[in-house]
Amino acid sequence: MKRLSEQERGEALQALPGWAHDRERDALVREFAFRDFVTAFSFMSAVALLAEKADHHPEWSNVYGKVSILLTTHDAGGLTSRDVDLARRISAAA
Repeated sequence: MKRLSEQERGEALQALPGWAHDRERDALVREFAFRDFVTAFSFMSAVALLAEKADHHPEWSNVYGKVSILLTTHDAGGLTSRDVDLARRISAAA
């Protein structure tokens, strides 16, 4: 996989409301807030299935109703189209 160029990264972020760029990790990041733990965990279960199907897995954490997600392609050393595609699917699942 090829890392996204600065222009491609900017275009991707414009198309992904709520997502931000972590420059230090060259990653997409977003925090999702849910009303309770069960709803947050249900979301995580749905994302886990999407990630497994895409064979591309997020770095994430959960505290009660909050789910923090970081997407980067470790093999490429930063953001790729795989991260953007998974971010779109995650947003749709939310």
